[in-house]
Amino acid sequence: MNVIQVSQLTKVYPTQPPLRAVDGIDFAVREGEVFGFLGPNGAGKTTTIRMLTGLARPSAGKALVLGMDLATDIARIKKQIGVVPEQSNLYDELSAFDNLVFAMQLYGVPRAERKTRAAELLARFRLSEKRDAPFAKLSRGMKRALTIAAALAHRPPLVFLDEPTTGLDVMSARNLRQMIAALRAEGVTVFLTTHYLEEAERLCDRIAIIVKGRIVALDTVTGLKSAAQSKPIVEVTLADDNNHIETRHIEGEDVAEVMRAALAQSEGQRIVAINTLRPTLEDVFVKLTGLRAEVMLTEKGGKGGGNAGG
Repeated sequence: MNVIQVSQLTKVYPTQPPLRAVDGIDFAVREGEVFGFLGPNGAGKTTTIRMLTGLARPSAGKALVLGMDLATDIARIKKQIGVVPEQSNLYDELSAFDNLVFAMQLYGVPRAERKTRAAELLARFRLSEKRDAPFAKLSRGMKRALTIAAALAHRPPLVFLDEPTTGLDVMSARNLRQMIAALRAEGVTVFLTTHYLEEAERLCDRIAIIVKGRIVALDTVTGLKSAAQSKPIVEVTLADDNNHIETRHIEGEDVAEVMRAALAQSEGQRIVAINTLRPTLEDVFVKLTGLRAEVMLTEKGGKGGGNAGG
């Protein structure tokens, strides 16, 4: 089942000349998957999210969200989705607990359930000790975690996460990635935009890459990598009698053929290791966009915690 179905979705801003921010895109998001939406700044990622969540009106095209028409059912759609914007929308003066209770009030969660549900969410996101702390006093990582918790207040089946780990330290980013993986395990569908290619590679079931308002690729991580590598490449590590190490890369159409070539080129040296090299998501991005992967990071002011291991 598709929880999002997009057909020729377009957004044109009436500037001079007109800015075609999203240019006739088509894609579907399947129930229960983490769907990655990647691209450099200005590619159309946030504009797409704004249209799908009712914050911007499409110029053309059609979209179904949870089976409802974006053009006619936006009020119903908003009640059944969770949205985590890049900049938090919670209230500085309210405590962590009260922010969650207020979010539930907005979403129509029955009054009798609100306090119990808020306590459950604080525990889940490791914020129980900060229950009474004002939002303004929380660390950046805690603020992101609470913002996601608030978006889950009404148990939505679909959550939009816009750059959730940008600017976080290593541990906070790792914790947030674990939370996203847990959402998928519970059957929640996650629509994720991120500048961190390594993060997308770890988390996403499928990925769409958007450049200048158009989707240039959409597939599983494995499928994208396969498409990016035209010929297999084998890395051969050789050592001579004095244990001097040399590494060679051999490219060929057939893996067995490449392995034979590696043996033939050993020239009496010992073969210490043979590894088949696989492209990374970064290699895919560079090939499809013609941009350096670092462009994604420098536009966000540096690599930050979101690109660190975890």
